[in-house]
Amino acid sequence: MLRRVCCSILLLAGSLLCLSPAPAEGVSPAADGARPGDSRMDWWRDAKFGMFIHWGVYAVPAGEYHGEQVPWIGEWIMRQAKIPVGEYRGYAKQFIPNKYDPQQWAKLAKQAGMRYVVITAKHHDGFALYDSQVTDWDIADASPYGKGLLQPLATAVRAEGLKFGLYYSQAQDWTHPGGAKAGFEEGSGWDEAHQGDYDQYLHKIAIPQTKEILTRFQPDVLWWDTPVWMTKQRAEPLHALLGATPNIITNNRLGGGFQGDTETPEQHIPATGFQGRDWETCMTMNDTWGYKSFDHNWKSTATLLHNLVDIVSKGGNYLLNVGPTAEGEIPAESIERLKEIGEWMQVNGDSIYGTTASPCRRPEWGRLTRKGDRLFLHVFNWPADGMLRVPLQVTTTSCRLLADPGVSFSVTRNEEGLAVELTGKAPDAICSVVELGIEGEPEEVFQWVKPGAGGVLVLSPSDATPTGHVQVESISGEPSFGYWTEPGDTVVWRVATPTGGRFRVSTHAAGPQPTQVRLSAGEGRLTAKVPATSGYQDFQPLALGEIELPAGQVELEIRPIAEDWSPINLRTLTLTPVE
Repeated sequence: MLRRVCCSILLLAGSLLCLSPAPAEGVSPAADGARPGDSRMDWWRDAKFGMFIHWGVYAVPAGEYHGEQVPWIGEWIMRQAKIPVGEYRGYAKQFIPNKYDPQQWAKLAKQAGMRYVVITAKHHDGFALYDSQVTDWDIADASPYGKGLLQPLATAVRAEGLKFGLYYSQAQDWTHPGGAKAGFEEGSGWDEAHQGDYDQYLHKIAIPQTKEILTRFQPDVLWWDTPVWMTKQRAEPLHALLGATPNIITNNRLGGGFQGDTETPEQHIPATGFQGRDWETCMTMNDTWGYKSFDHNWKSTATLLHNLVDIVSKGGNYLLNVGPTAEGEIPAESIERLKEIGEWMQVNGDSIYGTTASPCRRPEWGRLTRKGDRLFLHVFNWPADGMLRVPLQVTTTSCRLLADPGVSFSVTRNEEGLAVELTGKAPDAICSVVELGIEGEPEEVFQWVKPGAGGVLVLSPSDATPTGHVQVESISGEPSFGYWTEPGDTVVWRVATPTGGRFRVSTHAAGPQPTQVRLSAGEGRLTAKVPATSGYQDFQPLALGEIELPAGQVELEIRPIAEDWSPINLRTLTLTPVE
């Protein structure tokens, strides 16, 4: 889905919305969000890994409408194909999950190493997976199945020792009159049945249903989504309902300035996490959240595991999605990958659960996590020369293989940090974990980008330090800076050039509006115009100009020119010496 700067565009593209709203006037962050020492967050911070479940009537069409494959994701088919309310309601007659086995789902989550489960109580199509007393558009009344789906899962999940959470679409509702419709004005939609008052929808549907699910299921997590048309006044009654469940954990998508407890980056991993905020990346295994019969673009187990480690190394949690069929079966491809992840977690889970973020930037060979006086070196790329270079200065007390504590390694210190001398082959093809015992606080040894062949400097987003909202993400398979929404946000590289000199600067940029940026390095300055492209995915080659770099070590910064700033996405910078 699109995950770009303009939220109104995002609403048309995906099931979820990435928002990090500022607190509204009169909303105290201290009364809305996790604080240091807040014990109700302890289990969540230790858990690290959870299962997201997107399930509903949209699993019946499974991505097709009138014989045509509908673009985008499965649960948005009603909106994308503009299916009339009356016609969409007919799908509920075919939503008969007779193969639904909540005990099996709960056991699968536990087997995968997950510690909590979050399922859609109601998605944007307005269909509830429980017997709601405020509408007949639910599993008990509109489907021949005739009974609720949530309580059996809540019971099964908790029986496995896991926490249970609910997703609820509080604002968007494409079936009930007045509910928000992404991309439309209030009170309108693509069907006359949509006409109605939004505030009446909130008071007749969203508020009483939120009260229902909080009361009946006592969820440990409430996952709001897409706060379309939501103001502080409209959000307050929903937020007030949380007072009856003081230990509940909520996210930042209620709207109206309520921050909740967690940030929710979607389908990407922030470059540096969120300082001072708990956060959770939610992500699909293929390209859809809700089931689509023809989406076979499955991520490999290696990719999913590397994502988990990467997220945890930055202090976050990983909420990984499954999209069951209309019959109630989790796709075999999802089950296979979850079981393989679980096998790895059985051996290496100690390096994930209860850990904190890496004390240094990510090294080329993998990632780090920490648990007190232990560092866990997650080795994605086992070095051919057997030497693992860790950019930290710290006293070490032990070094061994987590999977086999009898296998130990020697460690030496030098000016670049620690050097771990590995022996043998990688014990795990996806990620091998080395446990390093330490004394005291580690200090990072910063790495400097040095020229390659021909004196060319290649400044990758992965080597940079972004500030503000800027995040490093993968766009079309290449690392890129995204979410560059504010003129005060910057990107900095640490560069080392033995001789210095003048360099031509080139990159690839994307954005629908022209903008300007300024590069600086020591006394060197470069002001560059960035022309518009057809969109945030349309990267075009760009020559920025020339800049003088001093000899030695210097920080190279890109800073927007505020008066001419429009959001952009940017890729690797290449600095070529001017002959």
